Amino acid sequence: MFEKFQDTVLNGIQNPKKRNLILFATLLAFILSVLMIAPSKMVLAKMLPGKNNDTFTIYTTLSEGSSIQQTKEVTDCVVSFVQKEKEVKDLEVFLGMGAPLDFAGLIKGSHFKNSENVAEIVLNLSKAHDRSEPSYFMVQRMRPDIQKTCASIHKGTTISFVEPPAGPPVLAAIVAEIYGDDADGIRELSNRVEEVFKNTDGLVDVEVMQDEIYDTFELHVNSTKVALSGVDIKQLNDILYLAFEGMQIAVKNSDVISDQIPIYLSLSKESKKFSSKDLNSIKAKLTSLKLMNKMGMMIPLTELVSFYPKKSNPMIMSKNLHQMTNVMAKTDMVSQVYPLMDARDVILNTFNDKYKIEKIGLFNLQLTEKESAKVYKLIWDGEMEVTLDTFVELGAAFIAALVLIFLLMVVYYKSYTLSGIILLGSFLSIIGVIVGHYIMDIFTTDTFFLTATSLIGFIALIGISSRNSLLLIDFTKSLMSDKNMPKAEAIAYATATRAKPIFLTAAAIILASTLLAGDAVFGGLGVALIFGTIAAVVASLIVVPILLFNSDLQRHFNLN
Repeated sequence: MFEKFQDTVLNGIQNPKKRNLILFATLLAFILSVLMIAPSKMVLAKMLPGKNNDTFTIYTTLSEGSSIQQTKEVTDCVVSFVQKEKEVKDLEVFLGMGAPLDFAGLIKGSHFKNSENVAEIVLNLSKAHDRSEPSYFMVQRMRPDIQKTCASIHKGTTISFVEPPAGPPVLAAIVAEIYGDDADGIRELSNRVEEVFKNTDGLVDVEVMQDEIYDTFELHVNSTKVALSGVDIKQLNDILYLAFEGMQIAVKNSDVISDQIPIYLSLSKESKKFSSKDLNSIKAKLTSLKLMNKMGMMIPLTELVSFYPKKSNPMIMSKNLHQMTNVMAKTDMVSQVYPLMDARDVILNTFNDKYKIEKIGLFNLQLTEKESAKVYKLIWDGEMEVTLDTFVELGAAFIAALVLIFLLMVVYYKSYTLSGIILLGSFLSIIGVIVGHYIMDIFTTDTFFLTATSLIGFIALIGISSRNSLLLIDFTKSLMSDKNMPKAEAIAYATATRAKPIFLTAAAIILASTLLAGDAVFGGLGVALIFGTIAAVVASLIVVPILLFNSDLQRHFNLN
């Protein structure tokens, strides 16, 4: 076996056609592997894949001003769907408030929820190893039916599914931060971006982090009429709170505890309801509330107050002392990179009717309103920004590793050519990393992404593949200098001799990495190590010997 492999290597490096064919095939494989990422998108990049959780939360948000009864109607509809799922062990509904904090709720500010138009439904699933369907597949399957049926009960209702994130703490997969000095302009621009997100394939649960502007009615007390009627102002205030909020009117003593038990009085739920959201229904409801003056006469509340329609006062959001708002969207089992690029292209092509658009940085945009010259900035954030930063930093780490290895080899060999051969042999392992992710994507039910952990595995491969080439070159040098062996025979003998330890080292790495390959988060690391190691072995035993044969080893080894 040893002699056959040695003869094969010797024949390969001495035959010019075979040498050129191998080098051309290697170059072609490298180009095709890079094209698998872009533009073909055969291998998709993402920060981290989905995590199979044992719990997730459903957020329901109705339009501002909705009652708790309307919110309950929507949550009851959601619960009716969820209860049909056999993998749901139990659930709990939190009306008008956020659920007890988990990681996702802490990030999204769930503890700040305190209004009648919001609710959260917490679902606990059976353990991941007992389920055939991952939680993210369950969410993907349930989302369209629940949103189609339950969100249509009341206009303006949004229902979103929130899973504990597998990676960094971010508001959403894609977040568009819109900055500007004009609140109305920010609102208009954010609404247009929201529509773009809703029409972009792969984006779901789109929402804008801003209050809706809705109609309200302000009650003004006519102090002159109150004074003439003989009714006290405090009496008027008390009856309003007594009717709609409830007030303590008395206490009850207890035989069990030492503290007195307060007794509250308010209107019943049905009595509190208005027939419609207009001025006439409010007047009709308040007409039934009457006050007794000092002379014992009953005076309707509407005789003492006036009503004025008014728009609600929305909350002003800011970040780093700059007024802004967020437009957020999740991804439906796809990478966040590609939907963002699609949405950004739509913004560039359609928003120029009102704005002059300039690109700032890599993805961010500056929009100047043509009529008023007001300037707005659209800054991308969320998991997309973390992904970009992570891939840039890991790419920089990879380049730094290559440069450091190259400089160390230059110091060791005093030769740029030999250092370049070692560097090239290490770099070719990227072919195995990319092809390995494509193969895994074929055999897995969900998309197998090229993740941040995949790049970590690729960086780790540099040292392994560099070591193989280093030992091969040193052994070749020893044969040529100590035994005066010709260059071709020395390269072939060194390659055949080092093949066994190279294979054993590769086998150890591959077997150890199989434990990582099935993990949800570190699967990319395991696949990168397995297929990258295979590519590194091929490069070390086939490509590197040819590159050594094509170089002037006598001069580089100082054997002249």
